Amino acid sequence: MIKHIVMWNMRGDTPAAKQQAALFLKSRFESLLGAIPGMARLEIGLDCSGVDYACDVVLYSEFESQQALDAYATHPAHLRVRQELEGMRIARHQVDYASAAAP
Repeated sequence: MIKHIVMWNMRGDTPAAKQQAALFLKSRFESLLGAIPGMARLEIGLDCSGVDYACDVVLYSEFESQQALDAYATHPAHLRVRQELEGMRIARHQVDYASAAAP
């Protein structure tokens, strides 16, 4: 199982504008649920900590294999979402890792 975590800071002149952008991003990634072969889980969360160093949105997803994650990166539905979100983020951070098998 490959875990794929992405965090974004959203563009916006006001907290309300950033929140609106974050909600739009959330809705667009949620549209991928069930549309990507090999994606076992997808969860989107909005920051509620309020600390100034926090990211605004986090994506947590799990893929059956590295090949499934690689296919997701170029899947037409994912590319459509990326295009729809163009210019809405000011920062993006990513971590991918293989989870250890349970004993």
